[in-house]
Amino acid sequence: MLNLGFDYKVIRTERRKTASISVKDSIVLVTVPRTLSKDKVHEIVRKKKKWIQDKLNYYAQTQNLSKTKEYVSGEGFAYLGRNYRLKVLNGKLKEVQFKNGKLVVHMPKEYSKRKKENTVKKFLEEWYQERALVKLQEKTKRLARKVGVEPKLVTIKSYKGRWGSCNTKQELFFNWNIIIAPNRIVDYVVVHELVHIIHHDHGKAYWKRLKSVYPDYEECKEWLKVNGRNLKV
Repeated sequence: MLNLGFDYKVIRTERRKTASISVKDSIVLVTVPRTLSKDKVHEIVRKKKKWIQDKLNYYAQTQNLSKTKEYVSGEGFAYLGRNYRLKVLNGKLKEVQFKNGKLVVHMPKEYSKRKKENTVKKFLEEWYQERALVKLQEKTKRLARKVGVEPKLVTIKSYKGRWGSCNTKQELFFNWNIIIAPNRIVDYVVVHELVHIIHHDHGKAYWKRLKSVYPDYEECKEWLKVNGRNLKV
Protein backbone atom coordinates (compact mmCIF):
# COMPACT_ATOMS: atom_id res chain seq x y z
CA MET A 1 0.00 0.00 0.00
CA LEU A 2 1.14 3.55 -0.72
CA ASN A 3 2.16 5.73 2.20
CA LEU A 4 -0.44 8.49 2.62
CA GLY A 5 1.77 10.70 4.81
CA PHE A 6 -0.37 10.22 7.92
CA ASP A 7 -1.66 7.39 10.12
CA TYR A 8 -5.28 6.53 10.68
CA LYS A 9 -7.21 4.35 13.10
CA VAL A 10 -9.92 2.00 11.84
CA ILE A 11 -13.03 1.37 13.94
CA ARG A 12 -15.14 -1.57 12.76
CA THR A 13 -18.78 -1.85 13.78
CA GLU A 14 -21.88 -3.85 12.90
CA ARG A 15 -23.95 -0.68 13.15
CA ARG A 16 -22.58 0.95 10.00
CA LYS A 17 -23.35 0.17 6.37
CA THR A 18 -21.08 2.90 4.96
CA ALA A 19 -17.69 4.34 5.89
CA SER A 20 -17.11 7.70 7.57
CA ILE A 21 -13.95 9.67 8.32
CA SER A 22 -13.38 12.21 11.09
CA VAL A 23 -10.34 14.25 12.11
CA LYS A 24 -10.05 15.67 15.59
CA ASP A 25 -6.95 16.88 17.45
CA SER A 26 -4.69 15.47 14.71
CA ILE A 27 -6.19 11.97 14.98
CA VAL A 28 -7.78 10.41 11.88
CA LEU A 29 -10.62 7.97 12.67
CA VAL A 30 -12.18 5.76 9.98
CA THR A 31 -15.40 4.06 11.00
CA VAL A 32 -16.40 1.21 8.66
CA PRO A 33 -18.67 -1.85 8.45
CA ARG A 34 -17.05 -4.82 10.19
CA THR A 35 -16.66 -6.88 7.01
CA LEU A 36 -15.03 -4.20 4.82
CA SER A 37 -11.59 -5.30 3.58
CA LYS A 38 -8.36 -3.51 4.51
CA ASP A 39 -7.68 -2.68 0.86
CA LYS A 40 -11.12 -1.09 0.50
CA VAL A 41 -10.64 0.95 3.69
CA HIS A 42 -7.28 2.20 2.44
CA GLU A 43 -8.79 3.15 -0.93
CA ILE A 44 -11.54 5.16 0.81
CA VAL A 45 -8.94 7.02 2.87
CA ARG A 46 -6.74 7.59 -0.20
CA LYS A 47 -9.62 9.28 -2.05
CA LYS A 48 -10.14 11.63 0.91
CA LYS A 49 -6.41 12.32 1.34
CA LYS A 50 -6.54 16.04 0.47
CA TRP A 51 -9.50 16.69 2.79
CA ILE A 52 -7.79 14.81 5.63
CA GLN A 53 -4.49 16.61 5.08
CA ASP A 54 -6.27 19.99 5.13
CA LYS A 55 -7.82 19.07 8.48
CA LEU A 56 -4.48 17.90 9.90
CA ASN A 57 -2.84 21.16 8.77
CA TYR A 58 -5.68 23.06 10.47
CA TYR A 59 -4.90 21.43 13.83
CA ALA A 60 -1.14 21.87 13.36
CA GLN A 61 -1.64 25.60 12.76
CA THR A 62 -3.85 25.84 15.83
CA GLN A 63 -1.24 24.21 18.06
CA ASN A 64 1.53 26.47 16.73
CA LEU A 65 -0.49 29.66 17.25
CA SER A 66 -1.34 28.84 20.86
CA LYS A 67 2.32 28.77 21.98
CA THR A 68 3.73 31.70 23.95
CA LYS A 69 6.23 33.45 21.69
CA GLU A 70 9.87 34.16 22.46
CA TYR A 71 11.82 36.58 20.30
CA VAL A 72 14.92 34.44 19.95
CA SER A 73 16.50 32.33 17.21
CA GLY A 74 14.51 29.18 16.45
CA GLU A 75 11.09 30.57 17.42
CA GLY A 76 8.38 30.08 14.84
CA PHE A 77 6.11 32.83 13.50
CA ALA A 78 3.16 32.17 11.20
CA TYR A 79 2.48 34.20 8.07
CA LEU A 80 -0.59 33.31 5.99
CA GLY A 81 -0.78 30.07 7.94
CA ARG A 82 2.77 28.90 7.22
CA ASN A 83 5.39 28.75 9.94
CA TYR A 84 8.75 30.50 9.55
CA ARG A 85 11.72 30.38 11.91
CA LEU A 86 13.27 33.48 13.39
CA LYS A 87 17.04 33.94 13.20
CA VAL A 88 18.61 36.67 15.33
CA LEU A 89 22.19 37.50 14.33
CA ASN A 90 24.78 39.75 15.93
CA GLY A 91 25.72 42.77 13.84
CA LYS A 92 24.71 46.27 12.84
CA LEU A 93 21.05 46.93 13.67
CA LYS A 94 18.96 45.78 10.72
CA GLU A 95 15.21 45.23 10.41
CA VAL A 96 13.54 41.95 9.42
CA GLN A 97 14.60 40.38 6.15
CA PHE A 98 13.12 37.25 4.64
CA LYS A 99 16.01 34.99 3.61
CA ASN A 100 16.01 31.30 2.70
CA GLY A 101 12.64 30.75 4.34
CA LYS A 102 13.66 32.45 7.59
CA LEU A 103 12.90 35.79 9.26
CA VAL A 104 16.36 37.27 9.84
CA VAL A 105 17.07 40.20 12.19
CA HIS A 106 20.45 41.72 13.09
CA MET A 107 20.98 43.04 16.63
CA PRO A 108 24.05 44.74 18.16
CA LYS A 109 25.92 42.29 20.37
CA GLU A 110 26.02 44.76 23.26
CA TYR A 111 22.19 44.91 23.53
CA SER A 112 20.82 43.30 26.69
CA LYS A 113 18.61 40.20 26.30
CA ARG A 114 15.49 42.23 27.12
CA LYS A 115 16.38 45.04 24.73
CA LYS A 116 17.06 42.53 21.95
CA GLU A 117 13.71 40.82 22.43
CA ASN A 118 11.78 44.10 22.59
CA THR A 119 13.49 45.36 19.45
CA VAL A 120 12.92 42.09 17.58
CA LYS A 121 9.22 42.20 18.50
CA LYS A 122 8.94 45.80 17.25
CA PHE A 123 10.68 44.93 13.97
CA LEU A 124 8.48 41.87 13.47
CA GLU A 125 5.32 43.92 13.98
CA GLU A 126 6.50 46.44 11.40
CA TRP A 127 7.35 43.63 8.95
CA TYR A 128 3.89 42.07 9.37
CA GLN A 129 2.12 45.42 8.98
CA GLU A 130 3.96 46.24 5.75
CA ARG A 131 3.09 42.88 4.23
CA ALA A 132 -0.45 42.92 5.57
CA LEU A 133 -1.20 46.16 3.74
CA VAL A 134 0.12 44.85 0.42
CA LYS A 135 -1.46 41.39 0.72
CA LEU A 136 -4.86 42.65 1.91
CA GLN A 137 -5.03 45.17 -0.91
CA GLU A 138 -4.20 42.42 -3.42
CA LYS A 139 -6.78 40.05 -1.98
CA THR A 140 -9.45 42.75 -1.80
CA LYS A 141 -8.93 43.70 -5.45
CA ARG A 142 -9.29 40.06 -6.53
CA LEU A 143 -12.22 39.16 -4.30
CA ALA A 144 -14.11 42.41 -4.93
CA ARG A 145 -14.71 41.18 -8.48
CA LYS A 146 -16.40 38.05 -7.11
CA VAL A 147 -18.62 40.10 -4.80
CA GLY A 148 -19.33 42.71 -7.47
CA VAL A 149 -18.23 45.82 -5.58
CA GLU A 150 -15.45 48.43 -5.74
CA PRO A 151 -14.21 49.67 -2.35
CA LYS A 152 -12.87 53.23 -2.29
CA LEU A 153 -10.07 52.52 0.20
CA VAL A 154 -8.34 49.46 1.67
CA THR A 155 -5.96 49.91 4.59
CA ILE A 156 -4.94 48.42 7.96
CA LYS A 157 -5.49 49.30 11.61
CA SER A 158 -4.55 47.96 15.03
CA TYR A 159 -7.97 46.80 16.20
CA LYS A 160 -8.81 45.05 19.44
CA GLY A 161 -11.65 42.57 19.27
CA ARG A 162 -12.44 42.84 15.55
CA TRP A 163 -10.89 41.81 12.23
CA GLY A 164 -12.21 44.50 9.95
CA SER A 165 -14.79 47.19 9.31
CA CYS A 166 -16.57 48.84 6.41
CA ASN A 167 -17.98 52.38 6.62
CA THR A 168 -20.68 54.10 4.58
CA LYS A 169 -18.01 55.60 2.31
CA GLN A 170 -17.17 52.06 1.11
CA GLU A 171 -13.80 52.18 2.86
CA LEU A 172 -12.41 48.93 4.29
CA PHE A 173 -10.15 48.68 7.33
CA PHE A 174 -8.49 45.42 8.38
CA ASN A 175 -6.75 44.31 11.54
CA TRP A 176 -3.19 43.63 10.33
CA ASN A 177 -2.89 40.62 12.67
CA ILE A 178 -5.23 38.66 10.40
CA ILE A 179 -2.27 38.14 8.04
CA ILE A 180 -0.96 35.55 10.53
CA ALA A 181 -3.94 33.29 9.76
CA PRO A 182 -4.15 30.78 6.88
CA ASN A 183 -5.00 32.18 3.43
CA ARG A 184 -8.58 30.91 3.43
CA ILE A 185 -9.28 32.64 6.76
CA VAL A 186 -7.85 35.93 5.45
CA ASP A 187 -9.98 35.58 2.31
CA TYR A 188 -13.07 35.04 4.46
CA VAL A 189 -12.41 38.23 6.46
CA VAL A 190 -11.91 40.19 3.22
CA VAL A 191 -15.14 38.86 1.70
CA HIS A 192 -16.97 39.48 4.98
CA GLU A 193 -16.19 43.19 4.76
CA LEU A 194 -16.74 43.43 1.01
CA VAL A 195 -20.29 42.12 1.39
CA HIS A 196 -20.91 44.90 3.91
CA ILE A 197 -20.63 47.38 1.04
CA ILE A 198 -23.93 45.87 -0.18
CA HIS A 199 -25.54 44.95 3.15
CA HIS A 200 -24.54 47.13 6.11
CA ASP A 201 -25.95 44.86 8.81
CA HIS A 202 -25.80 41.12 9.55
CA GLY A 203 -29.34 40.35 8.42
CA LYS A 204 -30.49 37.32 6.45
CA ALA A 205 -29.72 38.99 3.12
CA TYR A 206 -26.13 39.61 4.25
CA TRP A 207 -25.45 35.98 5.22
CA LYS A 208 -27.11 34.70 2.05
CA ARG A 209 -24.87 36.88 -0.13
CA LEU A 210 -21.77 35.93 1.88
CA LYS A 211 -22.52 32.22 1.49
CA SER A 212 -23.02 32.60 -2.26
CA VAL A 213 -19.50 34.02 -2.57
CA TYR A 214 -17.77 32.06 0.20
CA PRO A 215 -19.71 28.80 0.87
CA ASP A 216 -17.52 27.55 3.76
CA TYR A 217 -17.62 30.84 5.67
CA GLU A 218 -19.08 29.14 8.75
CA GLU A 219 -15.99 26.95 9.18
CA CYS A 220 -13.74 30.01 8.82
CA LYS A 221 -15.86 31.97 11.27
CA GLU A 222 -15.53 29.13 13.79
CA TRP A 223 -11.76 28.94 13.23
CA LEU A 224 -11.44 32.62 14.11
CA LYS A 225 -13.63 32.17 17.16
CA VAL A 226 -11.28 29.45 18.45
CA ASN A 227 -7.91 30.80 17.27
CA GLY A 228 -8.40 34.55 16.90
CA ARG A 229 -6.97 35.41 20.32
CA ASN A 230 -3.68 33.76 19.29
CA LEU A 231 -3.19 35.82 16.12
CA LYS A 232 -0.51 38.10 17.43
CA VAL A 233 3.21 38.62 16.92
